[in-house]
Amino acid sequence: MRYNLLGDSDLNVSRVCLGTMTYSQDNTEAEAFAQLDYAFERGVNFVDTAEIYPAPVNESLQGQTEVIIGRWMQQRGNRDKVILATKVAGPAEMTRFMRPDIHFDEANIRAAVEGSLERLQTDYIDLYQLHWPDRATNFFGQLNYTHAPQHDGTAMLDTLKVLKALVDEGKIRYIGLSNETPWGVMSFVKYAEILGLPKVVSVQNPYSLLNRSDEVGLTEVLLRENVPMLPYSPLGFGVLSGKYLDDQWPEGARLTLYKQFGRYIQPAGVAATRDYVSLARQHGWNPAQMALAYVDSRDFVASTIIGATQMPQLEANIDAFEMQLSAELSEQLEVLGKLHSNPCP
Repeated sequence: MRYNLLGDSDLNVSRVCLGTMTYSQDNTEAEAFAQLDYAFERGVNFVDTAEIYPAPVNESLQGQTEVIIGRWMQQRGNRDKVILATKVAGPAEMTRFMRPDIHFDEANIRAAVEGSLERLQTDYIDLYQLHWPDRATNFFGQLNYTHAPQHDGTAMLDTLKVLKALVDEGKIRYIGLSNETPWGVMSFVKYAEILGLPKVVSVQNPYSLLNRSDEVGLTEVLLRENVPMLPYSPLGFGVLSGKYLDDQWPEGARLTLYKQFGRYIQPAGVAATRDYVSLARQHGWNPAQMALAYVDSRDFVASTIIGATQMPQLEANIDAFEMQLSAELSEQLEVLGKLHSNPCP
């Protein structure tokens, strides 16, 4: 396993980050423990979760993913070996049940941090992330930005001041963003630089062969400001494995169970996937492993978030980070990337 320092932090994270949003809903606690044990045996030291997990959001299970991770760390006695990331939920229809008038203000962030610390059975969180912006902007696949400042929530500066207080109190070590735009990242970075507030050390955004939209503007910010990406959905909800091609719906697969996550199986995404799967097979690659190796090869990526419901998937996914694309295959991937330009932004 290879490791990277996360931005300007001292967090030396594995190139693989274990995503956990299926725990308690699609994976039992025993299955989650088996995944965590296996990943750590392979050198993974980085675990990502969120207060709102499991996903899709389930009011009766909200927070149970963190509970499972907390139990695992307590039973294994390994908290000091885990780099633990979690997230505070922002305003949305799906979060209304969690806290009244949810925003990134002091009351909400403190309540979220205290809840996560209790569920995770820990005194501190290594990386605390804002799950999505507290303003009207483009994320979760939304396009065609419409300026609506009347829907802005808590000011970024106020949010940063709350996070600084929590860093000073030792409850969180570093902060990160998620589902954020170039303007948002740059604004957080500049406030930190000018006012001596905590600098974000990562941005967790969707990125894959089916969605390279962040290359338009965000990746320059990430590289120039040393704020690396933690890509999520590197397989487009498993679509890049090819298992959904030709209208196949494998039993128990994520998109079979949750067709509301259809972002990557629109016609343009299916056409691109078909070509990527064909290219992988021409070169003797497992299509999912090729897609993961591609994301891992990007210079703005610190660690890629992978998830799996079945152990064979997890094993193959981690194996991909020990593999390297040939120059020929890399060139052909770029040709396809131009042919299928951001089919699923």
